Amino acid sequence: MSSNSFAYTEQSGGGETAELGQEATSTISPSGAFGLFSSDLKKNEDLKQMLESNKDSAKLDAMKRIVGMIAKGKNASELFPAVVKNVASKNIEIKKLVYVYLVRYAEEQQDLALLSISTFQRALKDPNQLIRASALRVLSSIRVPIIVPIMMLAIKEASADLSPYVRKNAAHAIQKLYSLDPEQKEMLIEVIEKLLKDKSTLVAGSVVMAFEEVCPDRIDLIHKNYRKLCNLLVDVEEWGQVVIIHMLTRYARTQFVSPWKEDDGLEDNEKNFYESDDELKEKTEDRKKPYSMDPDHRLLIRNTKPLLQSRNAAVVMAVAQLYWHISPKSEAGIISKSLVRLLRSNREVQYIVLQNIATMSIQRKGMFEPYLKSFYVRSTDPTMIKTLKLEILTNLANEANISTLLREFQTYVKSQDKQFAAATIQTIGRCATNISEVTDTCLNGLVCLLSNRDEIVVAESVVVIKKLLQMQPVQHGEIIKHMAKLLDSITVPVARASILWLIGENCERVPKIAPDVLRKMAKSFTSEDDLVKLQILNLGAKLYLTNSKQTKLLTQYILNLGKYDQNYDIRDRTRFIRQLIVPNEKSGALSKYAKKIFLAQKPAPLLESPFKDRDHFQLGTLSHTLNIKASGYLELSNWPEVAPDPSVRNVEVIELAKEWTPTGKAKKENPAKKFYSESEEEEESSDSSSSDSESESGSESGEGGGSEEEEDSSEDSSEGSSSEEESESGDESEAENKRMATRNSKNKGKSDTEDGKKKNEKSKTSGSSDADSSSIESSSDSESESESEYESRKTTKEIGKQTKQDRNLLTKDVSLLDLDDFNPISTPVVLPTPALSPSLIADLEGLNLSTSSSVISVGTPVFVPGKTHVLLHRMSGKGLAANYFFPRQPCIFGDKMVSVQITLNNTSDRKIENIHIGEKKLPVGMQMHVFHPIDSLEPEGSITVSMGIDFCDSTQTASFQLCTKDDCFNVTIQPPIGELLLPVTMSEKDFKKEQGMLTGMNETSAVIIAAPQNFTPSMVLQKVVNVANVGVVPSGQDNIHRSEELKFSSSLRKVCS
Repeated sequence: MSSNSFAYTEQSGGGETAELGQEATSTISPSGAFGLFSSDLKKNEDLKQMLESNKDSAKLDAMKRIVGMIAKGKNASELFPAVVKNVASKNIEIKKLVYVYLVRYAEEQQDLALLSISTFQRALKDPNQLIRASALRVLSSIRVPIIVPIMMLAIKEASADLSPYVRKNAAHAIQKLYSLDPEQKEMLIEVIEKLLKDKSTLVAGSVVMAFEEVCPDRIDLIHKNYRKLCNLLVDVEEWGQVVIIHMLTRYARTQFVSPWKEDDGLEDNEKNFYESDDELKEKTEDRKKPYSMDPDHRLLIRNTKPLLQSRNAAVVMAVAQLYWHISPKSEAGIISKSLVRLLRSNREVQYIVLQNIATMSIQRKGMFEPYLKSFYVRSTDPTMIKTLKLEILTNLANEANISTLLREFQTYVKSQDKQFAAATIQTIGRCATNISEVTDTCLNGLVCLLSNRDEIVVAESVVVIKKLLQMQPVQHGEIIKHMAKLLDSITVPVARASILWLIGENCERVPKIAPDVLRKMAKSFTSEDDLVKLQILNLGAKLYLTNSKQTKLLTQYILNLGKYDQNYDIRDRTRFIRQLIVPNEKSGALSKYAKKIFLAQKPAPLLESPFKDRDHFQLGTLSHTLNIKASGYLELSNWPEVAPDPSVRNVEVIELAKEWTPTGKAKKENPAKKFYSESEEEEESSDSSSSDSESESGSESGEGGGSEEEEDSSEDSSEGSSSEEESESGDESEAENKRMATRNSKNKGKSDTEDGKKKNEKSKTSGSSDADSSSIESSSDSESESESEYESRKTTKEIGKQTKQDRNLLTKDVSLLDLDDFNPISTPVVLPTPALSPSLIADLEGLNLSTSSSVISVGTPVFVPGKTHVLLHRMSGKGLAANYFFPRQPCIFGDKMVSVQITLNNTSDRKIENIHIGEKKLPVGMQMHVFHPIDSLEPEGSITVSMGIDFCDSTQTASFQLCTKDDCFNVTIQPPIGELLLPVTMSEKDFKKEQGMLTGMNETSAVIIAAPQNFTPSMVLQKVVNVANVGVVPSGQDNIHRSEELKFSSSLRKVCS
C-alpha cells in the first residue's frame, strides 16, 4: 500500500495530488530508512514544483507555506534558488512574500542574492510603497561590502521618498549599513539630520534609533527638532516612544540646569582652604538665586506625563526613569502609581519594575509608602519576585509600619521556599539594624527561630544574630550559651563558623563554656569544613591568650592538626598563629601585642541594600538590571552648572502661521476642554437652551460669561500649543496687543454682534464642522465687541475682569509654562465651593451655570461627630500628645480646604517649647495651612489649634512633622471619605436629576446594621450623618432615604439584620 502511494506521488504534478502524496508518504513505517528521508525530500520537491508552476495561485500557496515554515522555526534555506526566481513576479502578493523570505535568508545566501540585485534596484522605483520598502530591506540585509555604494545611494533616495513607510525603512537601513561599514558615518549623519526634520510620527522613532546607534554624541542635531519631538511623542508608536524618551532624557541632562538645586541648599558655610572671601560671596549669591525651570524642560515633562497610562510596560518604565532623572523631586511622585500598576503584568515585567522600585525606594521612601501592601508577597510569586519585594519592604520600613511588617515576616519565615525564608531572616536583621526601637524584639524573635526544625532557617538565624550581637555592646551571655548548645545539631558550615566566632569574641564572658566547645571541636577538626577549621584555629588562639591554663595543650594539639592540613590557607594560618602566640627565640616584636591583635574591638558589619550602588546607572537599562556596565550603555551626564544657550532650539516660523495658529488652536481645543469640565458643559447647555424671550440683561450676562471663557481657553491653548508658537512668544504678545487695540476701536453694532455670537455658540455646541476660517474670524470679532460692550455697561464686574486680564498677561509672559503643572490637582472640582463672597455668588448666578442652581444651596452640618483620632501618642511624642478631629465647619484659610482641629496636651513634667509644624511631605497638589508656632506648653497643659488641608478631594495621607524645640515627630492625617463632603439642600426632583448625571466612576458604600425593631428613619439618618457630612433630601417613599452633598454623590443601601 505504501509503495503504491509513493509511486503515485512521483507521477503527480499538480498541487493537490502532491499534498495527498505527502500525507501518504508520512504514514510510511519508520523502519524503512528510505521512507524517513523521502518525506522531507518530497515535501521540498513539491514546493519547488509549485514555485516553478505557471500559475500564480500555486506560487502564492507555496510562498505562504514557506513563510509559515520560517515562522515555525524550520529551515527553508535550500529553497532559496527557487524562491529568488520569483523576485521579478508581477503579482504583488507573491512579490511581498518573496521579499519576506529574502530578508530572512539574504545574509546566509549572499552569492545567490547578489544575482538579483538589479531586480532589487528596479523595485526601489516601484509605484507600490510596500515593494519599495521591502526592496530596501532586502538590499540592506545583504551583508557584502561590495554593494555598500549601492546601499548608500538607495538610502539617500528612500530618505526623500513621499511615503513615510519607505522613509522609516530608510532609517532602519542606516543602522545596518553603519554596522557593515562604519566609514560611511559622515554620509549617514547627513541622512539622519535630514530625517530628523521629518514631521511624520511613523519616521520619528526609527530615525532617533538610528541617531542613537550612529552618532549619539551629536546633540547639536537634536536642538532644532527638540520641541517637535516632544510634541510628536504621544502619537509615535510605542517602541519609538521608548527610544525617544531615553534620548531626550540624556539631552535634558546636558541642556538644562538641575531642578534639584532648590532642595539641596547650602550644606555648610565653611569655605575651602584656598578659596577667598570674594569667591565664597559670589558662590553664595549664585546659590541664593531662585530656580526657574526652562520652558523647554517643562515641555518635556508635561508631554511625557500622559504616557504613564500607556498599555506598554516599556513606555511606562521609560517615562518613570525620565521623571526620576530630570524632573523636580516634588513632581516625581506621580510615577509611583503607574509603576505599581505594572506589578499586575507577567513575572518578567514585574522583575524589572521591582528592581527599579528597589533602587528608587532607597533614596525616596515617601513615593511608595502609600502602596506598601502592593509589595506583600503572594504564594504564587517566583523566588526572584519574592526576594525583590522583601528588599522593597525593608527599604520602606519605618517606626510607623514596622509592627505590621514584622507580622508579615513571621508568615514568610514559615514558607516552604527555603531560599525565601532565609532571605526573610536577613530582612528581619536589616530592619533591626535600621530601626533601633525594634532591635530587641527582632533579636528575641530570631532566638526563637533557633528551635526551628528546619536547618536552613536555624543556620540563617545564627548568622544574623551574630551580626546583631556584634552591633550591640550590651552583654548577651544567655544567647551565646544557647547558641553554643546548637553546635551539636547544626551542620551548616557558615552557621557553625558564626557560633565559634561569637564564642571566641566573648570568651571572657563565658569562661566555662568556651574551653569545652574547643575540646569538642578538636575531636571533629579533621572532618570539618575549611571555613569552620579557620574559626577553630581563631578560637584556640583567643583562649590560649585569655585562659592558657585550661587550653594550652588543646590549642597546641589543634595547631599540630592544622600544620598538616590539605588546605594551604589553613596551613598558613596555623604557622602565623603559632609564631604570634607561642613565644620562642625567633618570635618578633608582634608577640607582645598578640592579645590586642586577636581581641581588638571589631567594627560592626554594615547591613546595606544590594541596590544601593546601582543608582549611578540609568534606571530601566540593562546595565542597571545586571549592575554591570553593558556594551553600548550611554551614561547620563551631570547637570551643567550654567544652562547652554536656549535659543539654539528656536525654529524660524512663517509670519502667517504665527498669527493665525493661536485662534485656530483655540477653536479646536475648546471642545476638548469642555469635555473634561462639567461646569462648562452646564454653561453650554444653558446658553443653547435660552430663548429669544429672555431679558436683554440676562442674555448679556450669559454671553459675557461665555466670551470670557472662550478668551481664556483660546489664550491658554495658544500657550500650550505647538513648538513654533512657543519659540516666538514675543511676537505673539505683540500681535495680541494689536488685536486688543482693534477690540477697543469696535464699539458699535451691539445687537448684530450679539445675534451673530449666539449663532456661533449654538453651532459650536451642536458640534458641526462646517465653520471655515472666515466664520472663525467673524466669531472672534463678535466676541471682542460683545466683551467691550459688556465691560462698559457692567461696572460691578470690572474688578474681576481686570484680575482675569492680569492673569492672562502673566501667563503670556511665562510663554511655554503651563501653570497647572506647578500646582496640579488630582481631581477637578465640579461645582462652586461654599465659602464665596456675596459679589462672586451674584456673578455666578448671573452666569446661569445650571437650570437648577437656584434650588441647590449649601446647608449646615446635620451632625458633628465628636470622634477624635490620635495624631501623636504621648509615648512616641516624649510627653507631647496630639489628637485631631473634623469640626465640619467652613475653613477660614481657604474655600478648598478641610478644617482640622488639633488638641495638644503636655503629659510630661516639664515645659515643652516651640511647638510648630516642620517639614511637610505632601502628595502632588495637596496644600496645608499650618497653625502659628506655640511658644510653650506648661506641664498638664492643653491647647487647641486649627489647620486647613486641601486633600484635593482624595483620601491621600497628609504627612508632616510635628516639632518641638528638641525633637521632630513624623505624623499623618488621613481623612475619612465622609469628611470631604459638603451638605446641600435640594428637592427630591432635583436629587433624581443630579443622580441621573452621575458618571459612575467613583462609589463609596457603607452597610448599616441594626435590629429590625430599632430600624427607624431617625436611626438611619443618625448612622449616615455620623460617617458622612451630607444633607437630607425629603423623600416621598418611607423606605428610601436620600442624601446629597457637593463634591461626591453616593447612593445608600439599607441592609437589615
